[in-house]
Amino acid sequence: MFQKTILAVDNAEMFLNSLKRYLADAPYELHCVTSGSEALDFLEKSKRNPDLILMDAEMPEMNGYELTKRIKQRGIRTPVVFITANTEPEDVDRAIQAGAAGVLMKPFRTNQLLDKIKEFI
Repeated sequence: MFQKTILAVDNAEMFLNSLKRYLADAPYELHCVTSGSEALDFLEKSKRNPDLILMDAEMPEMNGYELTKRIKQRGIRTPVVFITANTEPEDVDRAIQAGAAGVLMKPFRTNQLLDKIKEFI
């Protein structure tokens, strides 16, 4: 049985470090990348797709919406959960239209993050 894996995509290394702390005791293998191109590269080189992708909406070079569309166009069916401070209904709609399975609003508590993860894996 494989350990469940999570790919986190966020250009803010401080946020990725926080995620590592939040998930330190959780039974998941966490992989962190800081750009859309790194995420696509990771997915291309992985032997198997992650069980969940945690996605930032706003990133330079390629935003989370575009990256999610590209992931889905490649036939990768991994659920994508946006973690964002964009709380407007149209932002949530945009994430869902891009292919997101869910959205977690910043700021959040660790238990909210774990509940959202458990919802999809």
